[in-house]
Amino acid sequence: MMIKKQSALKKAVKTGAKKSAQKPTLKKAPKSASVKKIFVLDTSVILYDSMSVKNFADNDVAIPITVLEELDNFKKGNDSLNFEARAFIRFIDKLSGEYTLTQWIPINGPNRGMFKVIMQEKAKLDAQVIFRDNKADHRILNAALSMMEQNKNRPVILVTKDVNLRLKAKSLGLQAADYETGKIKNLDTLHTGSATINKVKPSVIDEIYARGFAAADLVSKQKLIANHYYILKNAQNSVLTCYNAETDCLNKVNKQSAYGIKPRNAEQAFALHAVLNPEIKLVSIQGVAGTGKTLLALAAALEQKGNYRQIYLARPIVPLGNRDIGFLPGDAKSKINPYMEPLWDNLKLIQNQWKESDKEYQKISDLVNQEKLIVSPLAYIRGRSLSNIIFIVDEAQNLTPLEVKTIITRAGEGSKIVFTGDVFQIDTPYLDSQSNGLSYLIDRLKGNSLYAHITLEKGERSALADLANQLL
Repeated sequence: MMIKKQSALKKAVKTGAKKSAQKPTLKKAPKSASVKKIFVLDTSVILYDSMSVKNFADNDVAIPITVLEELDNFKKGNDSLNFEARAFIRFIDKLSGEYTLTQWIPINGPNRGMFKVIMQEKAKLDAQVIFRDNKADHRILNAALSMMEQNKNRPVILVTKDVNLRLKAKSLGLQAADYETGKIKNLDTLHTGSATINKVKPSVIDEIYARGFAAADLVSKQKLIANHYYILKNAQNSVLTCYNAETDCLNKVNKQSAYGIKPRNAEQAFALHAVLNPEIKLVSIQGVAGTGKTLLALAAALEQKGNYRQIYLARPIVPLGNRDIGFLPGDAKSKINPYMEPLWDNLKLIQNQWKESDKEYQKISDLVNQEKLIVSPLAYIRGRSLSNIIFIVDEAQNLTPLEVKTIITRAGEGSKIVFTGDVFQIDTPYLDSQSNGLSYLIDRLKGNSLYAHITLEKGERSALADLANQLL
């Protein structure tokens, strides 16, 4: 049963077009009478999604030669950008086959969109002269402008994740757009994981307290969302519940503690319940700083340490100023420690509930020393087996949708994955609150029986931190 559920989870997150079995055949560039668009991609789009060229339906896609030059600088390393660069280079090499990249090559089979590399980076309207700088962005702009000059009867659109480059393009009269694949259209409607139902009959709430559950149709005639949390209220009483889609019942949620950490509000109780529930294999917890996302996930993982081979606590490294950590002084451990400190802080907070002489304090030290609990950068986890572990990914808003998918599809038998983060606190230059992996996950997996999400609204770090979040 567990294997079937995990297979279903992997199937739920896998997307993408099937590879064509037919050999690509060269075609002439589309005639000007065609309404097909030409999308010119810059480097940021490729580094965000290496398969982005396949996501423009039957329109044509081109990249300036400067993009290939920039990708060459990213091909070495273990960060996600390096993997995306290598994946794209391999894809283009296979796509081109025996042909040259200066010709239009079918991307997804005959009669579909085509691909080429733009060699001409000189245009009548010269971006390098206008902006007085010979930089890669301006050469990319010139390539798009030259494509527009050569295809006057077809829309030419520059696609980039770089906001400033889009503004420069528009100032030159060139259409520009963000890469929309995987982007959430409206954050206001993003799944929160919980809701309040008022005016519930007292008899229903009494039944839930007495039996631990009640039929869902006693509360709502509408279809409820799997693993969604509900606060049922009336004038006299209230109860916390979770909807079980298999039994079509609302089950009572108790405010249980985990490894000494007690929930301070309903949302925190829901978050602990989701991580502690063995039937839920994937959990996401979203909230601003100080709401207790990482602390709750770690406490719940420690509470279940006997059920898993290891506990992994990881986060992506986003260097300040986007400067590679290889430039920092010291060995590998000293380079990454500053980025891992917030994770160690949460572990120490849990550990310091007890005295050093207490067995609970020593157990946590033993877990670290025996590598039963591992705190590590996310890049170091790549390639590792994720079987029978509980894997907490902190700061998941700094991941792309493809990176989130990659992590989930590596989950082996008996594993559980918890993503935590704040979709409004993005530290990477080409992601935003609508295009990051955490928002994508919450939007796409809503209602799946193996998945639960909860948004933490109230800060519980301190009164001072809560004040800052509200007023500053």
